[in-house]
Amino acid sequence: MLSTLYLAITEALRSLAANKLRSFLTILGIVIGVAAVIALLALGRGAQKIITENIQGLGTNLILVGPGNPQRDPAAQLNIPPLKLADAYALQDPQAAPSLQYVVPLLRRSVRVRYGDKTYTTLVFAVTPEYRIVRNYNVIEGTFLTEEHLLNRASVAVIGPELAKILFGRDHDVVGTTIFIQGYPFRVIGVLEYKGAAGFGGTQDDRVVIPLTTAYARLFPEDRGKVDVIMASAVSPDRIDAAQEEIRQILRVRRRLRPGEEDDFTIFTQQEFLQIFQVITGVLTVFLGGIAAISLLVGGIGIMNIMLVSVTERTREIGLRKALGARKRDILIQFLVEAVTLSLVGGLLGILLGWGIARGVELVAARFDTTLPAVVDLQAILLATLFSAAVGIFFGFYPANRAANLEPVEALRYE
Repeated sequence: MLSTLYLAITEALRSLAANKLRSFLTILGIVIGVAAVIALLALGRGAQKIITENIQGLGTNLILVGPGNPQRDPAAQLNIPPLKLADAYALQDPQAAPSLQYVVPLLRRSVRVRYGDKTYTTLVFAVTPEYRIVRNYNVIEGTFLTEEHLLNRASVAVIGPELAKILFGRDHDVVGTTIFIQGYPFRVIGVLEYKGAAGFGGTQDDRVVIPLTTAYARLFPEDRGKVDVIMASAVSPDRIDAAQEEIRQILRVRRRLRPGEEDDFTIFTQQEFLQIFQVITGVLTVFLGGIAAISLLVGGIGIMNIMLVSVTERTREIGLRKALGARKRDILIQFLVEAVTLSLVGGLLGILLGWGIARGVELVAARFDTTLPAVVDLQAILLATLFSAAVGIFFGFYPANRAANLEPVEALRYE
């Protein structure tokens, strides 16, 4: 059996080499199909990876609470009150919420930041000192906000490293300088560590962090007592569900919701964010891979077409082989091997081309300050290889079977 297969492979390579241009054009269809599948799967996996890393980088055992609830009547959404600073204080009560370790009220606004003649529009995060712990933030220079800054309503700021580069041209030796936020002077006390992308085209590294009390007193007095989001951290991963329920019960009482009435706030956990985005990117990856697989089918049809032509051209050869004792199985294997060889060679070249395309897109994205890694894993390579082989077998079987069923006498008489 092995000797028969070896002879079939040798004969297949000889036959394909005899028609180089035709074989190349046939292989090209498979190359394009496999390359498209590999490139799209790689970019889809890369998008999934960067989203997962971003969500995991949000913090440990993170729980986010925001106003509004998609399940409520849209008309009722207009009258939903904002979250308040007092709500965050109520969640800090260890008797009422023993499963919560840290609670951070957050006010987020778009501001203009100026240093010298350089002005930049970014987001300011007005928070409490626990924000650093909840968000897993460290500083690469200086210090983070302290309780003293919060109590004294200090005009201090911790800035992201990208913002430091934009304003100062560097991400170090900036502590002690004064920047202006909405025209008010703030002393830089620290530079945050790099966190990377906050989504496609965005970054977390150009933010400004200031004390919440300072924001109420100087920048946004009209928003005094309001918060956009309450960030909380559970004491451990297995207490997240209990922490969610404690938050829900406390806020329902504070917001005077009747029994059976829908929540007018939304609670999200880090794991829920991760699951949602994994489902979205997974579906998108499969969808794009399915579209790319269509080109593989087109390449398979090309293989069938060429193999049918090859059978017609080699009818006398087939008849002669049969007359000399070749069995139906030998002829079938010979033409099947030719079809599979075409598809496998095209598949291997397509894998290399697909990786190159994905890598090229990654480099182009990097030029536009967007992180989109190309993740070509073993699973995708095996999938593309097996699929291309299956295409060769599927589309090569009919021509091979047709060749195997030729009658020797009729084949020898064919002109």
